[in-house]
Amino acid sequence: MNDVKKIVVIGPESTGKSTLSDAMANELKTVWVKEYARQYLEWLGKDYTEEDLIEIAKGQLASEDESVNAASEYLVCDTDLHVIKVWSNAKYGRCDKWILEQIAERKYDLYLLTYIDVEWQDDPLREHPKPEERSYFYNLYRDIVQNSGVPWVDVRGAHEERLKIAMDAIDEHLK
Repeated sequence: MNDVKKIVVIGPESTGKSTLSDAMANELKTVWVKEYARQYLEWLGKDYTEEDLIEIAKGQLASEDESVNAASEYLVCDTDLHVIKVWSNAKYGRCDKWILEQIAERKYDLYLLTYIDVEWQDDPLREHPKPEERSYFYNLYRDIVQNSGVPWVDVRGAHEERLKIAMDAIDEHLK
C-alpha cells in the first residue's frame, strides 16, 4: 500500500520506544515493526560485529516491507536505520555505504523522538546506561530528526502522556 503513512519512533536505548510503538499501533488499529536488532542479537548470542550491522539493517527493512502490507492507514516503526548508523559510528567510527544509501532512499512521514526521562532498564543487549551517554545519544537523534526534512515531535513524560503526545502529533502532521 503506497498510501500508508510511516511513523518512526526513534531515540536512545531504554527510552520506551517499543512500549510507545505497541500502544500507538493498538490505538491506530494497525501493526508495528519491532526492532529487528533485538531478535538478531538474541539469536547471535555473542557480541555483534560491524558486518552484523548490515544483516540487522537488512532484517529491519525486510520486516518493514512485510509489515506495510498488513498495515491499515499507518505503519508504526520501532526504529529505522538511523539507529544502526549511530551504533556503527559510535562503535566503529564509520557506517557502511549500503546502510547510508538505504537511509537516503527510505521515506517516512513522521518521527517521534523519545526523551531520556524514562528510567534505565538493565538489559544485556543495551550498551550506554550512564546519564551523560544517554544525553549524548539523545542529542544525536535530535540532530538527525531536525535535519531529516520530516515532521518530528519530542515525546516526554509518563506512558499516558507520551501516547497522547504521539497521537496529537499524528493528528497534526498526518491527517
